[in-house]
Parts: sequence; structure tokens; C-alpha cells
Amino acid sequence: MMDTLQIPDPAGFPVFCRTDGPEATRRLGADLAAVVRPGDALLLHGPLGAGKTCLVQGLGAALGVDDEVISPTFTLVNRYRGRQTIDHLDFYRIEADDDLTDIGVMEILDEVDAGSSLLVVEWPNLITPLLGDRIELLAVPGDEPNLRQWYARGVPDLPAAWRPIFPEENPAC
Repeated sequence: MMDTLQIPDPAGFPVFCRTDGPEATRRLGADLAAVVRPGDALLLHGPLGAGKTCLVQGLGAALGVDDEVISPTFTLVNRYRGRQTIDHLDFYRIEADDDLTDIGVMEILDEVDAGSSLLVVEWPNLITPLLGDRIELLAVPGDEPNLRQWYARGVPDLPAAWRPIFPEENPAC
């Protein structure tokens, strides 16, 4: 049976950067807004409180979303409209045997495949088998309360436009 809440090993992510606090995490999200495209699938891994929703807040703000970006832990799906449509999903409360069609996942994936929506998923293990190309971020809390390491990988590869956001020489985002 699939562990829907398993967090991947950072060793499987080739690049990373560090943020120090919620504002820096929102800035990272804003930086990502410059490189995401409609049709992208962005999967967010990390423990509770790691800053996944905070990152999406920065992404949404930079993409012109006027609505408050909140965690979809209880709603499961939040749709935001800005310069791009963002479908923000959270599968923390979804079990492996739950039917994803009941919450409209297949329709959302059709829109993503058509290039009319950006998919952002927290706790994405259930949806990963349904996706082809994707970008995955892993947030790992650091030694200090606000410090986070954000690891990145692409499947099959991290797009070249993402590399400057995760600089090897200076790991600060």
C-alpha cells in the first residue's frame, strides 16, 4: 500500500537553496512565477509547517492573484485566477484508496495537459503516477526555526530556466 504522506529523500534532488523566514519563502515563490508556465505540474513535498503554502502565496501574488491564497487541506482544491490559472491541491487528508475523480482531479489534469492551468500539489504522492513531466520541490526545515532548504528536481529534467533560482555557488534563494 502506498504511503501517501512519505517525504522523499533530499539526496534525490540535484539542486537546492535556502530561505530564512516566510518573506524569503514568498520571494522564492515569486521567483518561480517567472519560470512556471501554464501546463506545468509543480509538486511540493515537505513536513507540516515547512512553508509549502507560503511558497504558493508568493507564487500567486507574483502571478496577479488577488484572492487570499490559503492551504487547501480541508477544501482539497483551490482555484486561483491571475495571469495564469493556478489549481492548488492538497492530498494530506486523502487516503490511497480514495477516488480522485470525486474531487475533479481528472478534469484538472485535462486542463493542465491543455496548457490552460498551472498545477500545484502539496502532499502529491497520490497524483504523481498520473503525471508525466513535472517539477518537484522539497522543503526541509533547518536548524533554526525559520530556516528552510528547498530542494528541486525535474522529471525528466529540471528546466534550464529554473537553474538560476537554485544557484550552486550561493545557496541563498
